[in-house]
Amino acid sequence: MAPRTPLLLIGGIIVLCCLTAIANAEEYMLYKDPKQPIAGRIIDLMKRMTLEEKIGQMTQIERTVAKHDVMTKYFIGSVLSGGGSVPAKHAPPEKWVDMVNTIQKSALSTRLGIPMIYGIDAVHGNNNAYKATIFPHNIGLGATRQKIGAATALEVRATGIPYAFAPCIAACRDPRWGRCFESYSEDQSIIKSMTELIPGLQGDRPANVQKGVPYVAGQQYVAACAKHYVGDGGTVKGINENNTIATWGQLLRLHMPAYYDSVIKGVSTIMISYSSWNGKKMHANRDLITGFLKKTQRFRAHREIAREAVRKSLVLLKNGKSADQPLLPLPKKAKKILVAGTHANDIGNQCGGWTIEWHGKSGDITPGTTILSAIKNTVDPNTQVHYTKNPDPNHVKTSNYSYAIVVVGEVPYSETYGDSLNLTLPHPGPSIIKNVCASTKCIVVLVTGRPVVFEPYLAQVDALVAAWLPGSEGQGVADVLFGDYGFTGKLPITWFKNVKQLPMNFGDKHYDPLFPLGYGLTTKPVKTN
Repeated sequence: MAPRTPLLLIGGIIVLCCLTAIANAEEYMLYKDPKQPIAGRIIDLMKRMTLEEKIGQMTQIERTVAKHDVMTKYFIGSVLSGGGSVPAKHAPPEKWVDMVNTIQKSALSTRLGIPMIYGIDAVHGNNNAYKATIFPHNIGLGATRQKIGAATALEVRATGIPYAFAPCIAACRDPRWGRCFESYSEDQSIIKSMTELIPGLQGDRPANVQKGVPYVAGQQYVAACAKHYVGDGGTVKGINENNTIATWGQLLRLHMPAYYDSVIKGVSTIMISYSSWNGKKMHANRDLITGFLKKTQRFRAHREIAREAVRKSLVLLKNGKSADQPLLPLPKKAKKILVAGTHANDIGNQCGGWTIEWHGKSGDITPGTTILSAIKNTVDPNTQVHYTKNPDPNHVKTSNYSYAIVVVGEVPYSETYGDSLNLTLPHPGPSIIKNVCASTKCIVVLVTGRPVVFEPYLAQVDALVAAWLPGSEGQGVADVLFGDYGFTGKLPITWFKNVKQLPMNFGDKHYDPLFPLGYGLTTKPVKTN
C-alpha cells in the first residue's frame, strides 16, 4: 500500500466545500451555510468540534474496515481503496458509487454531519477499476509531456470518488528503486512540466481563486495529491522507504522544485513519504512539513488519449546496426513476420504494478489491446504473423522471416517488492533475444518501469525501443513501429551500462551511460496514399 499521511485540511477547506446542507430551523449553523465565507465556516466548525472529532477528521482508513459503527464512533474523515481493494471483482461503476454513498451516509449521520472524502490511487488512469482506461505509467509520460489528468478525473468521478492520490512527483535518482516507474524522470525540469496533470485532474483554476489556493473546479473533477514529500526517489541504493542522504541544497535542487509548482497550481493535498532525510523520518520532520511546506511555501492547502500518450512515450534507442541502414519504421507488407516474447500478448505485463491489484499481475487482468493484437491490426492483411513466446532457435533459423519483433521486460511489481540490486532483464528475456536475433532482423521492445541492464545484448539487436509500461492501449506501440506516427520520445532518465555505475545522474562528474538523459532517435511518419 502507498504511503499515507493524515489528509491536510481534511476538516477544513476541502470538506467544507462539499457541505451543501442549509441550516435547520432549530439552530443556525454557520459552517453549513454555503453562502458564508469559507474562513468563517471553518472557524465556526472548529469551535463546535471535540478533540475526538478533530482526531477522527485527520484519520484515513481502508474501505474494508469502514463499517457504520466505525465511521460514527471515531468520526472518520477519510476512506481509501488500497492497491487492489475493490467492492467486488470486476465491479461496474455503479457498484463503486453504491459503496462510496453507503460510507458517506454513515459519515453524515454523525453529530456534526461532516462528510468524509474518499480517495484512491489513480496513478495511471483509474487503475483499480475494471475496464477503466489504463494509461502509461509515469516513467513513460515523462517522455511524452502528455496531459491526461482530465480523462483520469472523469473515470474516477464515474465511480463516485472525488479524490485521486496523484501525481507522483518523485525524482527517481536510482533505478534500483522499486517505484521508479511511478516517477516521471530523474530531472526536475521534466517532472515540473508534468505537474500540468494537476489542472487536468482538478480543472482549470477558477477566476476567483488565487494561485496557491487549493480548489476543485467542478463535479467532473477530483482533488489531486502531490506525493511523496520529499526525497523518496533518492534513497540509498534505491531501497524503498529508506534514507535519503542529501544536503539542504541538494534536497531543494533535486527533489523540491515540482512541489513548488504543485503548490502554485493549487494542488488540494500533499502526501508525506515514509522515507527519511538524513536519518529523520519525514512524518516527524516538523521543519520540512510545518515550517517549510506550510509556512515558507504558504501551502493552503478515455482510450484515444491513452493511445496518443503511448505513441509519444516510446523512445527509440537504436535503429539499425549501421546508421545508413535503419530498420524502422517497419513495412506493413511482408511475406511472414515473427512476434515473440513474454510481453507481446500480456495486458498485465503491459500495465505493470498498481493495476487492478496492488502489485499488478501478469495475464488477462483488464480489457485492452496487447502489442501482438495491435501488430495484427496494423500489418497488411496478406502479411502472415506468427507468434511464439519463446521460439526454438532452429525454427527461427529455418523459417525465413522478413523480420521479428521481440517484446520482453519486467513482471509487474510495486513499492518495496520492486527494489532490485541487479536490474537484470528477467528470464527468459535474454534467451529469447539470443534465439531470435541471431537468425533474423529483429527489433526489441522493452516493457519495463525503469532502465535495465541491456549492454550485453545491444550488439545483437537491429533496433531497440523503450516502451516503458504503456498500459492497456498497445495499439499506440504499433502506430509508431509501422510508421503511422514517428518516434519523438526522449529518455526521462539516464540509462546505465551496469549497476556498478549507480547511482549515476546527468551532471555527475563521472557520467558514462549507455544512453544519456534526453537521448532518443527520431523517425518520420510514412506517407501513404
